[in-house]
Order: sequence, then C-alpha cells, then structure tokens
Amino acid sequence: MPRPPLDGMIDDIYYLEGVPPYSRLLLPAAPAPLLIVNLGAPFVIRAGAAVEALEYPDGCAVTTPTCAWEFSYPTPTWSVGVHFKPWGLAPFLPIPAAELCDRPATVEQIWGRPAVTELRRRLNLADPHKMLMLLEDELQRRLRVIDGLDLVRRTSSAIAATGGTVPISDLGVAAHASSTYLAKRFKAIVGVTPKRLARSYRFSSTVLAIDVAAPVDWGEVAAGAGYFDQAHFGHEFREFTGLTPTRYIEVRRRFLREHPGHALDGWPLPAD
Repeated sequence: MPRPPLDGMIDDIYYLEGVPPYSRLLLPAAPAPLLIVNLGAPFVIRAGAAVEALEYPDGCAVTTPTCAWEFSYPTPTWSVGVHFKPWGLAPFLPIPAAELCDRPATVEQIWGRPAVTELRRRLNLADPHKMLMLLEDELQRRLRVIDGLDLVRRTSSAIAATGGTVPISDLGVAAHASSTYLAKRFKAIVGVTPKRLARSYRFSSTVLAIDVAAPVDWGEVAAGAGYFDQAHFGHEFREFTGLTPTRYIEVRRRFLREHPGHALDGWPLPAD
C-alpha cells in the first residue's frame, strides 16, 4: 500500500514480467483508471469503438472507460503500473480526465519525453521492489491540487459502497452541490458523470459475483442487480464487455480451464 496521501487515490502499484496468459486480452469497462510504464517492447491497444489499434512504446494512461478495450502484450512483457481509484489519476494529469476516457494517452503525452525517458532509465536499473518505490516517488512528486477532488472522492466512495445502486440525486443533496456542478467536477476528475460511474460499479459488481462454473440464470442475475429487464441487462453487458452474456461465460470458463488460479483471472478476458 502506498504511503499517504497516495493511499487515498490508489488501489495498488504492481510489477509485471514474463509471458502473459494470452497475447491479446479484452478488458471490460471498470471503474478503475490505469497508468502503465512499459519497459519492454511496445504493447498495442484498441480502445473502445476504435477501428485501428495503436502502439504504446512507453506505456499508457487511461481514465474510467465506458466500454471494453483490447490490450495486446508483447512476449515477454515487462512493466510497472498503477490501478487508481476512480478519482485517483486526475491529480497527475495535465488535462481533464474526460479527455482520456476511452482514449488512452502515452506516458510521454502526459508527462513529457525528457521526464519519461529518465523515469524509464531509472526503472530499468532497479530491482522489482525498487521499481515500485521509484514509481510511487514519481507520483508523490507530481501530485497537484484539484478543485472539487474531496467532493468527488466522497461521492464516488458512496457510489462504490452501494455497488452503484444509490440514487444520484440523493448524493447531490448530501453533498450540498447542484447536479450540474457535480457532473462537471466528475467529468474533469473521473472522466464520466456520477450516473455513468454508478452504472459501471453496478455492472462490474454484478458480473464479478457470477459463479461461471455453475449454470447461470440470466433473468435472476439481471433482476438481482436491479435492471429493468433482461434485454436492458443484455444491452449493457455488450456495451461494457463487448460480448454477449453467453459468450462471456464461455470465455471466462476458458480462462479458468487453461490457467487455473492465475492472478489475472476475473476481469481480463482472452481475446485470441
């Protein structure tokens, strides 16, 4: 766990090296911004509805996505990265978070070539533990004050605590903020509106709770998550994962069968 104040913005800082379970992974939309500093060969990302896949030689930064995106690892892969809380990446960006929603940027684009070149040089010379400390130090140094961050953090935490089921109007009243102001600050800091973030939490908490090894009653799943009907749930499923519910279960079962107990099982899906 990073030291304060980063601990209130970050879920984890990680190190990744070796052969990925699949060369291409499908990443369903989740309320989790991401920063990766790549130290190996370029990886390739096809974000959202983009037709063209792009190379990211030095890594990438992306705020809360609204749809699935495809991530292709080099073999072997070598990187360090950060999984942020929904509001956590914004204090390290030179632009509003909404500009990186479903549009990943290279690390050079957000921090500049000289800084990234020097950071990657130091990371290349370090052991894995030291790499994590160096990246944490870089974030501590770049941390800046953002208007409305505490408001967005409190509101986002309330959304997360209810799995996205809390009425957004209630949050605005509790925060003593207008819906317009709240939406504006969310777009700048999270990248999406409070309502969209709530949808992401509701969907991800619902899907991750599914036991894919057992038969799935999709009507029961949809009703339990508060969806209006199964058709609405199916539409949301395709938007967030790029797959139908039936295909999702097939792909998850494939991962479990081919890589039992793998650390990545659960959210990334094989796209090969």
